[in-house]
Amino acid sequence: PPPHHPNLQKGGPRRFLVTGDVYRRDSIDATHFPVFHQMEGVCVFEPQDWEARQLSSLELANSELKITLEGLVRHLFGEIEMRWVDAYFPFTEPSYELEIFFNGEWLEVLGCGVMQKSILDEASLGSHRAWAFGLGLERLAMILFDIPDIRLFWTTDLRFSKQFKAGMFRAGGVGMQKFSSYSKFPPCYKDVSFWLAKDSTRFTENTLCELVRDVAGNLIEEVKLIDEFYNPKLDQTSNCFRFTYRSMERSLTDDEVNQLQEQVRSRLVDELDVTLR
Repeated sequence: PPPHHPNLQKGGPRRFLVTGDVYRRDSIDATHFPVFHQMEGVCVFEPQDWEARQLSSLELANSELKITLEGLVRHLFGEIEMRWVDAYFPFTEPSYELEIFFNGEWLEVLGCGVMQKSILDEASLGSHRAWAFGLGLERLAMILFDIPDIRLFWTTDLRFSKQFKAGMFRAGGVGMQKFSSYSKFPPCYKDVSFWLAKDSTRFTENTLCELVRDVAGNLIEEVKLIDEFYNPKLDQTSNCFRFTYRSMERSLTDDEVNQLQEQVRSRLVDELDVTLR
């Protein structure tokens, strides 16, 4: 839970949902975007809640967390196989991710945990216990409506937005209208290989993705590491990344993709301390 949750708790609510924008460096692929919307929920328990059930405060919060969120997943997806995975989040302990088995693979749908005592102390609720969860709304909608690319949420094309309206969700997805793809323009692939600087800390995959996104905007569909090797004679590591450029609204020309790629290559050298191969 973010820092503003204690302020909500001080105001009196013991069960609440908050939704907001998230901005962060992230991978570049069909399910990641540097801006997305997240919903978070908090549930606070008082001493009499766990005393009446003869449980410890941790046992009650942990149990109610799993019961509630498994119920949420069943409401959204129907009877589906799910599993709890131990995780780490800075404001909860223990922490979990809840995954569902969907279309032949395990997908994370939310992160959660029992809230750290220090947060409750800050809200003057030191004698209480609480659990919290967070989920990305775009990724959830992608699963529910079979939306193939997260960039579609940011398109101005009415062929996308007109397919959705309030009230179209159906519990468990039964009889629910899915997204109908209207077109898919061809991709353009560009590879770049480079040596990593020995002592530099400026290059990470996230900083690379941020740089590429800054150059290409929504025209970049995926950044993927396709080869890595260590040369003992040079005592250096080489990476090869494949960039997939694709517009959601038109075909890209070779000239404009080449210009984008040259900007990326130039900035890689200037900003991330790599040596192009």
